[in-house]
Amino acid sequence: MDNTNNNVFSKTDTDKVNLSNDEWKKVLAPDVYHIAREKGTERPFTSKYEEFDEIGTYYCAACGNALFRSDTKFESGCGWPSFYEPISKGSVIYEADNTYGMRRTEVMCGRCKSHLGHVFDDGPKPTGLRYCINGVVLDFEKAKEAEKNYNAEHKEQ
Repeated sequence: MDNTNNNVFSKTDTDKVNLSNDEWKKVLAPDVYHIAREKGTERPFTSKYEEFDEIGTYYCAACGNALFRSDTKFESGCGWPSFYEPISKGSVIYEADNTYGMRRTEVMCGRCKSHLGHVFDDGPKPTGLRYCINGVVLDFEKAKEAEKNYNAEHKEQ
């Protein structure tokens, strides 16, 4: 994903991000903006991450916040990438979603509050949860690349 125009995108900064929707519209691709800021949904079975099995970390495509590890991803058959646990307690936040006559729990990025998807209580052990996430709002970094980048940033400090 190209984030050259997005000055808040960082895989290391943990400061909360507060931008207006007009500011977000300037830095996000239209499909990412639609889902992240307008709470849209991508069509099922269209995400490049739906049947993706690389080892690494999934990040928020809007701000770069670490969201999920690949070892928590599972095939749920729902049509969207599914995970049973976020990478940390604060990496995602939750809000009641009663739209479309349904009672659901919305999942948002803990750093920038972008809409990611929903969480359901029909997932596998150990949590019993299924985080059903729109792939458009995910960015991915392979484990080897992440380790190399981490070592370069922390080389003999």
